[in-house]
Amino acid sequence: MSAKSAPVLPAATGVAEAAAVLRSGGLVAFPTETVYGLGANALDARAAARIFEAKARPSFDPLITHLADVTDLTALVGALPPTVAALAERFWPGPLTLIVDRPPTVPPIVTSGLDTMAVRVPDHPVARELIRQAGVPVAAPSANRFGMLSPTRAEHVVAGLGDAVDLIVDGGPTRCGIESTIVDARGGQPVVLRLGSLPVEALVEAIGPVSVRPGSSGQPVAPGTLAAHYAPRTPLRVVTAPVPARPDDGTRGYLALRDAPEGAYGAVEVLSPDGDLTGAAARLFDALHRLDATGVTEIVAERVPDTGLGRAINDRLRRAAATWQTSG
Repeated sequence: MSAKSAPVLPAATGVAEAAAVLRSGGLVAFPTETVYGLGANALDARAAARIFEAKARPSFDPLITHLADVTDLTALVGALPPTVAALAERFWPGPLTLIVDRPPTVPPIVTSGLDTMAVRVPDHPVARELIRQAGVPVAAPSANRFGMLSPTRAEHVVAGLGDAVDLIVDGGPTRCGIESTIVDARGGQPVVLRLGSLPVEALVEAIGPVSVRPGSSGQPVAPGTLAAHYAPRTPLRVVTAPVPARPDDGTRGYLALRDAPEGAYGAVEVLSPDGDLTGAAARLFDALHRLDATGVTEIVAERVPDTGLGRAINDRLRRAAATWQTSG
């Protein structure tokens, strides 16, 4: 964590200044409906390079480019495959990222050298107005250090990036709390490359069968698909059922879906007392940030029902646990 922090401006008054920062090649953290993004001009290779530097992100992990409106996509990339166009029309603005062919105007650093590009239109008025006023597409991964917990509040950005960013726009807590779903629908059966805030069931209802292929151990074909990712600083372990505390569990933290566990854990977070998975997803990263800040020695996290947004929650928990299995 940096000893200093970038200026934090309220969304109501900070958008114009943030847009000017983007146009000048700077970095702006801003809210979307999913998580806070770390944005730069997607047409400026030097600005995009600053994202990788600020996040300590490996150059092989591509970025998502954000647009203000659905019509901006064809203006940027030209004609679209039919299923891509149908998904954009159905789910944008919204937490869906689509894979398209990279146009020559977007520098290869944004796509980590791939001939494809990840792109979406966020469903957040501040994000869309910022992009409109900037007048350029905005490359924006999550506004955190690479591999760490994604930020769902401006204070998470401050704690994680400090003054590595030029300006932070505070739009309050994000609505979805988990990153966008990424789909490659350019040909054949659409493939879900990353589970996210748009449930697979909604995709199936709209376009028919899809395949799911999240996770990568090598060169990612889409952002946020590495097998180990989204991790707190505290070691995390996933359990399949509630685990009562042992006498020595006062130093451990616990992440529950709906009921606090029996016994005395050092810290407990309940994602959704009524078991609602949408609410649980919205609170996931915020709860993990709080547990991470308590100084517990381990976080025990309950796996949730693997349906709807539960699949994305379990995906994030699995990747977070894999980070510690890999490093330990």
